[in-house]
Amino acid sequence: MTEKEPEFVVDREGNRYEIFDPPFYRQEFEDAYRYIINEYDIPKREIGIFIPCAIRKPYSQSPSHKLFRSIINGVLPEDSYHITIFGTCGTVPAELELMYPFAHYHYMLGKTTDEKIRADFHRIEVRRLTGYLEKTRNNYKKRIAYCIGPFRKAMVEACEKTGTEMKILPSDPMIDKMYDIDCPFPEGSLSMQEYVDEFRRGLVEIRD
Repeated sequence: MTEKEPEFVVDREGNRYEIFDPPFYRQEFEDAYRYIINEYDIPKREIGIFIPCAIRKPYSQSPSHKLFRSIINGVLPEDSYHITIFGTCGTVPAELELMYPFAHYHYMLGKTTDEKIRADFHRIEVRRLTGYLEKTRNNYKKRIAYCIGPFRKAMVEACEKTGTEMKILPSDPMIDKMYDIDCPFPEGSLSMQEYVDEFRRGLVEIRD
């Protein structure tokens, strides 16, 4: 029996992605997560910053991450913080963004209406975040997360489970203010100016 050829999805720019089903179910992502938890030496910094994964890979080349990083670098010295990417990818130190399989999938949880898939994501992501927060308990003196939607819900629960102090933005009052029930994504986007401004203020507060 010959080995089945891998299937690919091609985005509008001609980039090929090997994985386009929910990545959090796949063994490659669990194996990569276990490597990070069991073997990888995560850098120690004053501030740990947690931001969501992105459709475009590598994450740092996505429009959202370019925006987030410009805000961060405008407030914090580069040697004072460490970035972790989290979401459907699991938990990924930003410097490992090119490691397989993190640059080889194309998936957007927000477009999924299947409640079982969304519930499974929450369960799996809370477990992975919990493990990561436990591993990095002594890596950072301060922590800040910038997230909305299911990623935020998973982060909140993982912080509660581990007793981790985390400044999570946008704040609930800001999300309530920006909420639009008539939009496909009622909480909007993290690139919205009101959210961005609050994130910048939060970075200044955590720096000072």
